[in-house]
Amino acid sequence: MAAKKLQPWARDAWELTRRQHGVVTRRQLLDLGMPPGRIRARLEGGQLHPLWAGVYAVGRPDVGPLGRFKAATLACGADAQLSHRSAAALWGLRAPTGGPVEVAVPSSTLRRRRGILLHRRARLGPPRFVRGIPVIDPVSVLVDLAAESSREEVEDAVNEADRLDLIRAHRLRGALERQPRRPGLGRLKAILDSQTFSRAQNALERRFLAIVREGGLPPPVSQRRLGRHRVDFFWPDLGFVVETDSLRHHRTAAEQATDIGRDQAHARAGLRTLRFTHSQVFHRPDHVCAVLKDAFDHLFGASTGAGVPIA
Repeated sequence: MAAKKLQPWARDAWELTRRQHGVVTRRQLLDLGMPPGRIRARLEGGQLHPLWAGVYAVGRPDVGPLGRFKAATLACGADAQLSHRSAAALWGLRAPTGGPVEVAVPSSTLRRRRGILLHRRARLGPPRFVRGIPVIDPVSVLVDLAAESSREEVEDAVNEADRLDLIRAHRLRGALERQPRRPGLGRLKAILDSQTFSRAQNALERRFLAIVREGGLPPPVSQRRLGRHRVDFFWPDLGFVVETDSLRHHRTAAEQATDIGRDQAHARAGLRTLRFTHSQVFHRPDHVCAVLKDAFDHLFGASTGAGVPIA
């Protein structure tokens, strides 16, 4: 039996769909040479599933977060860019959540689409592309989040963007001066200007800083790079490093071996390192504070001959 001949447009259509995370538009299929009747037959036969007008999921109706993001931007026109919480999820600043896909569009866009939350912009900068999906830049994402998220969520997003090397936290405040005025800009500036904001990567590290503050201990420098490694907390005058081990990043034997190697590298450089676990920081703060005070007492005593004055 002769093999079924593949249509000239079929291979390109499958390749395009693969790059677009399982979605394609009617216009794209027509441009590739697929006849309108074939598109209609595939809709009727269940090979194409409408997501929005003229935008289809291929093969099955359910697509993952990346497929939804791509489909939403395709549905909103050539200038559309993922924004707000959806953009934060695509950049890796927060986990994807349910609800509408948030998309920034030029202010002239009028049509609304069910399941898409449009944010109209008088000035929409050039898009970035992450996994082939157009998205606003990381600084703009942080401004948008500041307009509608809690302070802790904004701080987490700033710190995660810095950890992923999407921004430089110490340069972010200056970058905001070049942003057009819009909701969230002033609040993000205020958060960065606040003396209580620190570059702690997550809630675990924020809680540790609170223990330091409540114990009357000298504040550390957060997220300092020492040689090839970035440490959680560092007291430069004492050569003292503290690492807080989260449940997420310190579970496996390989990760633990990496941590040991880091500690040994610090010891060879003359630094002293303490580690506290997630459980200790959240459930035994008095113990953490007592250990820190003893360590500071010994470190100050070794360097000055007297104990550190503890408030």
